[in-house]
Amino acid sequence: MTAQQLKNSILQMAVQGKLVPQDPNDEPASVLLERIRAEKERLIKEKKIKREKNPSVIFKGADNTPYEKIGDEVRSLADEVPFDIPDSWEWVRLGSIVYNRGQITPNTDFCYIDIGSIDNKNQKLNSTDTIITPDKAPSRARKLVSKGDILYSTVRPYLHNMCIIDRDFSCAPIASTGFAALTCHADLLNKYLFYYMMSPDFDAYANNTDNAKGVAYPAINDDRLYKALIPIPPLGEQLRIVSAIESVDMPIRDYGVKEKTLRTLNVAFPEALKKSILQEAVQGKLVPQDPSDEPAEALLERIRVEKQRLIKEGKIKKDKHESVIFRRDNSHYEKLDGVERCIDDELPFEIPDFWEWVRISSIAALVTKGTTPRGGNVAYSDIGVGFLRAENVAGLDQLDLSKLNHIDEATHTGFLKRSILEADDVLITIAGTLGRTAIVKEENLPLNANQAVAIIRLVDSHGVDLRYLVYALNAPAIQDKLTAQKKITAIPNLTLEIISDCLIPIPPLNEQHRIVRRIEELFPLVKGL
Repeated sequence: MTAQQLKNSILQMAVQGKLVPQDPNDEPASVLLERIRAEKERLIKEKKIKREKNPSVIFKGADNTPYEKIGDEVRSLADEVPFDIPDSWEWVRLGSIVYNRGQITPNTDFCYIDIGSIDNKNQKLNSTDTIITPDKAPSRARKLVSKGDILYSTVRPYLHNMCIIDRDFSCAPIASTGFAALTCHADLLNKYLFYYMMSPDFDAYANNTDNAKGVAYPAINDDRLYKALIPIPPLGEQLRIVSAIESVDMPIRDYGVKEKTLRTLNVAFPEALKKSILQEAVQGKLVPQDPSDEPAEALLERIRVEKQRLIKEGKIKKDKHESVIFRRDNSHYEKLDGVERCIDDELPFEIPDFWEWVRISSIAALVTKGTTPRGGNVAYSDIGVGFLRAENVAGLDQLDLSKLNHIDEATHTGFLKRSILEADDVLITIAGTLGRTAIVKEENLPLNANQAVAIIRLVDSHGVDLRYLVYALNAPAIQDKLTAQKKITAIPNLTLEIISDCLIPIPPLNEQHRIVRRIEELFPLVKGL
């Protein structure tokens, strides 16, 4: 049960006479209503309020069910009242127990109360005054109000923009005509009425489409609002009900805070667990090592040989700064441009003995980025060759092609020839939201990519499991290391140099496959949490 559901349940019990016990010594509600009628007559004589044209009198019939008399007409309310009430309670129309103080056009400075003056999460009036001069008065600033009055927004009543005016003001307060301003008659407890108007039953009445008209901004007019049925307990019981509701207010708020915290954890937990799985995977802790596996060193040596062959054949360019990483004296060293240096302080975590660290540039035949066609958005169309933007790179190994731009064939093979994608290309976003990845599959082609997407094309896609590579790129420690180097511009970005220099832990190929299988066994289970 949520905090709001608990609060609603308590309010509903309260207004049905089930929250506190009835006391036979209480003055019956019928006597209170007599005093209210007497006060109304006095206010009418004093010309402070107008006499109702068709006053409502509700009474219990011989069959112990409620009836209403309006003029000479008497009708049963048995089907209209939302629930049964105790014998000492009475049903009344809202208009029979409240009045309003009238309206004016401001001619002096005043404190304006509008919808924005109310905290609708806590139903509290702001503590600061909004003072307005007559010449700046909004057209809706009309309703006279005073301390103790209930303000109820008749526009979108489900938002509960309502409060009891609980303080004094530096100038005369005037409320917006968007409120119903309700002053309680005689001894009717304003807090009791306020809590009833917060209850699910009153909500159902106020927001019923027969009462709240309009689509974008449904509103209930004063006539329909004042016809709402209100259950009235004896005054003594009203006091006990209000006391009981307010005694649990703080515990419910505390419960709500804990509920929100738990809900946030529940939402965040699956994603955090996935990240934990990926981190365990790239540290060699997700699946056991098999000493019979060919070491990663041999795998990387084959990739180096293959890369040299492709360079000699002119199919790829030689690295400007070839990196070779090796172990010595239980530390990791890198030979770069003929110079050796220890790189232990660059490595984010330790890896098993048969694994190796490698820069992406060492296993890639190409690290480049896409290109934007001439004319920018003007070049896009609804048909043609698919053109990827960063938003299409959905994360892990997934492409989202649901909102794909297109370019014509001539642009694809001409100006954008350099950024034509191939099957098994690994993509990574390098502008805006950084580090999201995807793998290009044969069925996705033909495709191009824009300059916010980096393209990693491996020397041998069979030498490194592509899915292992994208999982490694998404491991928190590697993501953090990668994005920490971002260039701070108007739009944060990763350079191709940062991508090329990214350090990746490489397990033996068989272990890569085992890691991928295990991750893909676990992720569906995490999704179901």
